[in-house]
Amino acid sequence: MASKEKSNAQKKPQQSPKPAPEAAPEHDASDLFETRLRKLEEARASQNPYDISYQRKNTVSEPASVAVDSIAEGTPGSLVVYNVAGRVRAKRLMGKAGFLDLEDETGRLQIYGTEKDASLDFNTFVSLDLGDIAGFEGTLFVTRTGQISLRATKMTLLAKCLRPLPVVKEADGKVFDAFTDKESRYRMRYVDLIVNPHVRKTFLIRSQIVSQIRSFLNAEGYLEVETPMMHPIPGGASAKPFTTHHNALDMELFLRIAPELYLKRLLVGGFSKVYEINRNFRNEGISFKHNPEFTMLELYEAYGDMNSMLDLCERLFVDLAERVIGSTKLPFEEDFIELKRPWERLTYFDAIKKYAKIDLKENMTGEQAVAAAKAAGLRDEEVAHADSVWTVAECIFDARVEEKLMQPVFITHHPIAVSPLAKADPANRNFALRFETYIAGRELCNAFSELNDPIDQKARFQAQVELREKGSEGGGYMDHDYIRALEYGMPPAGGMGIGIDRLVMLFTNSHTIRDVILFPVLRPETAGSD
Repeated sequence: MASKEKSNAQKKPQQSPKPAPEAAPEHDASDLFETRLRKLEEARASQNPYDISYQRKNTVSEPASVAVDSIAEGTPGSLVVYNVAGRVRAKRLMGKAGFLDLEDETGRLQIYGTEKDASLDFNTFVSLDLGDIAGFEGTLFVTRTGQISLRATKMTLLAKCLRPLPVVKEADGKVFDAFTDKESRYRMRYVDLIVNPHVRKTFLIRSQIVSQIRSFLNAEGYLEVETPMMHPIPGGASAKPFTTHHNALDMELFLRIAPELYLKRLLVGGFSKVYEINRNFRNEGISFKHNPEFTMLELYEAYGDMNSMLDLCERLFVDLAERVIGSTKLPFEEDFIELKRPWERLTYFDAIKKYAKIDLKENMTGEQAVAAAKAAGLRDEEVAHADSVWTVAECIFDARVEEKLMQPVFITHHPIAVSPLAKADPANRNFALRFETYIAGRELCNAFSELNDPIDQKARFQAQVELREKGSEGGGYMDHDYIRALEYGMPPAGGMGIGIDRLVMLFTNSHTIRDVILFPVLRPETAGSD
C-alpha cells in the first residue's frame, strides 16, 4: 500500500495546495460555533470526543527531524511507526486525500490522509476543524517537494475546538490577519499562545530566567525560603496594600507588598543567605511597567552590604544573559543594551544634575527646591506633594531622569528621607547606602546596606507613621515585632530586590509589562461580550 500511495503522490505532485475553507465561505462566528457543535454531536455517536487520556509516544519534532534519505521507500526508516498528538493548525483537502498541519509544543508536522487507506476513518479526518486536538499514528514518507510527512493510518479526536481560531497568514515575509488586538490577546491569553509563537517564546524565556536565577543563587550558597503572603501589618515598601479579612480570627490582613521584613527576621534567626521569588500585591495604578500583582526576587546576605549587592547584581545579570540569551548584548527597540561589566555608577543628585540640568543643594528649603524644579520645566502637578529638597529630588528623578537611563547604571546614595530601611552613609547621613539599577529607562533593582539598629529603625517607622496620619501616601506603619526581632540582634547585611517582570521585559525586548505576565489584571469584560 505504501508503494501505491507513493506512486499516486508522484502522479499528483503536492505543490503547496491552497487551504480549503473550514466551511463554505465562512459565516460569522456564531454560525461557525453552531456548525462545530453539530460536528461535536455527530462525533459523540461513535467516540468520546474528549477522551480520558492518549498515549502520545512522540513529539512532532521527532519525525520532522528524521533525515530524508533514511525514510526512502522500502528502507527500515519508512516502516517506523510514530504516534503524535497536537492541535490542527492548517488544512488542505484534495478530493480523496488531504493534508493537515499538526502543532505541539515542539513544532509542526504535516499529516497525510487518504480515503484509500482502509485503516483510517477518512470522513473523520476531513471533518477536523482548525484548532481541533487529535492524535495520529502512522509511518513517514517524503513528498515530491521534499517535505517529511506522516501517512496517517489511525487518528483519534481528543478535544473539539468549538470556537474558530484567528487564522494568521504569511506571504512574502509579511503577516496577515494576525491576532494583534492587545485587549483580546491579554484577556484570551490561551488563544494568544496558540496563534502567536513569539508569545510562547517570551514565556519560555521567562521560565528559563527564573530557573537560572535559582541555579545561580543556590550555587552562591543562598537558601530559598517562603514567607507569608498575608500580613497583619503591611511593610517592606511604601505602597498601598490590598486588604482582606480572616473570618476565624476576625482580623484584617494585608496582601504582601514586600517580603523584606520577614526575610530579615530569618537573618536574626541565624540563616546567613536567604532568597524568595515572591508574588507581591500593590493597590496602585496600572501602566506599561506596573501591574497590581507582580513577581520579585528578594535576597539578603548576612555580613554583606551595598557593595556586595552591587557586585552580585552585575554578576547575576551577566550570567542570565549568557546562559539564557547567549550574549550580553540584548536587542532593545532599534538599538542594543550591553550588559558587559563594569556598569556606570552615578549618585542620585549627580544623575539629576546630568539629565535634568537641575543642581539641587542639600541645604535648600522645600520652597527653593520646588522653585528650581519649576524653573527647569516641571509642572505644578509633578511637584504637588513635595515639601523638602529630598521629596523634590524624588519628583525630578521620576519625571526627568529615569526615562533617560538606557544603558546599565547604578544610581547610588538616595536621600535617607526616602529610604526608611537603609543605613545612612557615615560620610553624609543625609544619604543612604543604597543603589537602584536602571536599564532601558526602568528601575530593575533596589538594594542597600540594611538598617540593623533597632532604635534608629523605630524612629524611622515613627516618621513614616506620622506621614501616614497626615494623609501622605508615602507613609507607613509601626511594626513592633520587627523592632523586637532587631533587638535580638541582626548582623550587618546587604539586601536586594529585583523585579522579575521588568527583567523579562528587558530580556525579551517587550515594551509593556502585560506582555510578560501570562494573565495581567484587566477591567471586567463589557456586558454581552463573548
